[in-house]
Amino acid sequence: MKSNPKHESGTVTIQMIAKLANVSHTTVSRALNGSDSVKPATKKKIVDLANELGYVPNYSARRLVTSRSDTIGIFFSDLETGTSASFLTEVIEQAQRMLPKQYSLSINSIRTAWGSGKVSVSNFDGVIVISQSREDQQFIDQIKQQGIPTVILNRKVEGGTLDNYAFNDFLGEQIATEYAIRMGHRKFALIKGVNSFESSYQRTMGFQKALANHQIEIDPAMIKEGDYFPESGNRLMRQILSSGQVPTCVICENDDMAIGALNACSDLGYRVPEDISLIGFDDMSYSKYLTPSLTTVRKLTAVLVKKGIERLTQLIQGETFATPVQEVINPEIIVRASVKRLARGESVN
Repeated sequence: MKSNPKHESGTVTIQMIAKLANVSHTTVSRALNGSDSVKPATKKKIVDLANELGYVPNYSARRLVTSRSDTIGIFFSDLETGTSASFLTEVIEQAQRMLPKQYSLSINSIRTAWGSGKVSVSNFDGVIVISQSREDQQFIDQIKQQGIPTVILNRKVEGGTLDNYAFNDFLGEQIATEYAIRMGHRKFALIKGVNSFESSYQRTMGFQKALANHQIEIDPAMIKEGDYFPESGNRLMRQILSSGQVPTCVICENDDMAIGALNACSDLGYRVPEDISLIGFDDMSYSKYLTPSLTTVRKLTAVLVKKGIERLTQLIQGETFATPVQEVINPEIIVRASVKRLARGESVN
């Protein structure tokens, strides 16, 4: 009869499981941490053995032996300005769902962490930077110099020295604007995000590119700068509706501002989409439940975070790669009920 290592020593170790599974202890560690680098059949064999033997991970001991903190830092450009609560919540929820179970998250702002001395290998096993501005580069360079495993998400970073997964914000806003044009719209307004954020810049460029492709001009007064929060969408939509030259379609550079804009329309007696059409960006979870449901651009945040977490976990576990990943994820338009099809020449007076 095969002996049970737990009965002999009182403690089941990764080394014991590795011997019984006929694999390396590194493979066992990766399998128990949920890494996708282990084949499913091997992972199942290891997990079943661990459960059968009553293996209990000793995270405190692991920290002492490996000098690891079991903490992953997630740094946003600025938590007070420009980072909407919806986007922040989605990133955190996805990260918690996908990280190996022994890790905890520390959510920080680059603006407050920069120069604090608290970002070091002793405090973080790895770092994810949700980069929204080119001004983040000094912070990114600082982390890189310390040798902390790091993945950059959201913004395309030039140089290609770190793993980087980004959204194609330019394409997203371009296809949203092209859709509105196909629906007959020629009179537009734009509610932008924060000027210093790369996402806002790229989305504005995509919007303007679509207009240029169709020789459509826009009054500069119809381009308003918000901050990605609902309050700014509400305030700026009120300005647009009170301008005396009401557009047929207003494009907002995120869904949170679109919510504020939608409420402003209701307060001022404009119906969406009968009187004015509205398009958002991000496809947050609430967008399909608005009245009317919001036509928007789906930014695949869950895919982005999943890719980032998987890569960061591999880097923390010591895996090396010939070149860093540089991947741009294309968005898609989600057509709902907030855009009206106009007959040629139709406009709002």
